Amino acid sequence: MGIYLNPDNNGFWESTRSEIYVDKTGLIAYTNRYMNTEQKYMCVSRPRRFGKSMTLKMLNAYYSCGCDSRDLFRGRKIEGDETFEKHLNRYDVIYLNMQQFLIRARKQEVIEYLERVVVEDLREEYGDLFSETIMVLAEALERIYVRTKRKFIFLVDEWDCVMRERQESEALQKQYLDFLRDLLKDQPYVALAYMTGILPVKKYGQHSALNMFTEYAMTDQRVLEEYTGFTEIEVKALCERYDMDFTEMGSWYDGYMFRKFHHIYNPKSVVEAMLCQGFSNYWTSTEVYDALKIYMDMDFDGLRSDIVHMLGGRHVTVNTRSFKNDMRTFETKDDVLTLLVHLGYLAYDAERKEAFIPNKEVLEEFENAMSVGGWTEVMRVLKASEKLLEDTLDGNAENVADALDRAHTEVSSILTYNDENSLGCSIGLAYYSARKYYRFIREFPTGKGFADIVFLPLPHTDKPALVVELKYGKTAETALQQIKDRQYTQALEGYSGEILLVGISYSRENRDKAHSCVIERILKR
Repeated sequence: MGIYLNPDNNGFWESTRSEIYVDKTGLIAYTNRYMNTEQKYMCVSRPRRFGKSMTLKMLNAYYSCGCDSRDLFRGRKIEGDETFEKHLNRYDVIYLNMQQFLIRARKQEVIEYLERVVVEDLREEYGDLFSETIMVLAEALERIYVRTKRKFIFLVDEWDCVMRERQESEALQKQYLDFLRDLLKDQPYVALAYMTGILPVKKYGQHSALNMFTEYAMTDQRVLEEYTGFTEIEVKALCERYDMDFTEMGSWYDGYMFRKFHHIYNPKSVVEAMLCQGFSNYWTSTEVYDALKIYMDMDFDGLRSDIVHMLGGRHVTVNTRSFKNDMRTFETKDDVLTLLVHLGYLAYDAERKEAFIPNKEVLEEFENAMSVGGWTEVMRVLKASEKLLEDTLDGNAENVADALDRAHTEVSSILTYNDENSLGCSIGLAYYSARKYYRFIREFPTGKGFADIVFLPLPHTDKPALVVELKYGKTAETALQQIKDRQYTQALEGYSGEILLVGISYSRENRDKAHSCVIERILKR
């Protein structure tokens, strides 16, 4: 048992002793499946505080022959898998936290320091199998394998911190990638290599130095979707245990979306909400919003417009394939938006290739970033949104229309009205503050079409539901009639109480008063 070679299982032991522990040991069945195959190279990237280090502690506890972890996995999901006994504590594990090496090696070469201390660890266990002159890690492992046929599992935490924290040093980045390539690619001593970080593998030119890795990223987690965060079933169980409202939990922390699992929750925030017994901004409060603002303010054509569209509740199309997987090389707005997906500030629908703001917690972070300058017009709209909601709930259609005119004027330099979709974005932005009290749903399915916008009240808010229909170039009365004719309110299953039917129209020809509004109040039993 050493520092880097076969560390103990204390990290996973502490995780399982925590007040809230969600069993994600099922992931081990996948790593077992890929052991000693062409797919044994796995790079799993997720945002910060999404359980990356905890996963590596779990894998170390399971695979390392330096500890006995049978009791730790007793009753866990992996215990029932047919491969459980085959690999339990059977391998030498080399566990590398690149963040630590980067901090400790500030006065010397990072790779030189890493190889020296890890080879020292190896020497204590296998020193009689390679000479004292060998200081290259890959060479030492080759000698060990040739004489023992022992295979190693490599767990690399914060693999991308060199790319994130040494952005200006391209030479160090290339040296680091060459080190990983030499250490891992086509080496017979590798049984499994599992790297985790925020960014996928760095690209140079047309090819990656680490092209043997399969990527499991926020743009596509493949078979690891359910291990990226908490699932709906897991969060429902926690809400029952801690007597927390599941609907409000979803509005705050749900929204990360994959091909199979459409509802993945931020695990850090869910745990904090349960322990603190309250909904707040837990994940984004661990980092200043300056980092988000830097990317929001980048001068790429269409970036500001896309951000405003997402603030208004829309999804925007993003090409994620041009991203170079670093935090410095940006050529288009799509590169910026793709980075925000990897950082967790945006969610991504891989089927539609669209990005969007996932939940209320992240939405607040965008608002914080805009509040310090550069987004004056948008901030005026957001600040006026509370009064707009009050007028809507009071049924004051004239005031609502006037407020929408002002909101449109403020953002006209960023948003252009072309159709009902762009109108819907502006309306969503104008009603920004409503999300404190409502679940905001664009294109709500009704069975007879889609209601443009539905505001479903969150529990304990004591507010009526709102069904909003938008018309571009037609009358507000036409919009209201469509709500009635298509019986949109009948689709609000499980809701009973007051509903406001809101018809809103926009006419480019009427410059004095472009928006009109009608509001009708009904009761659903």
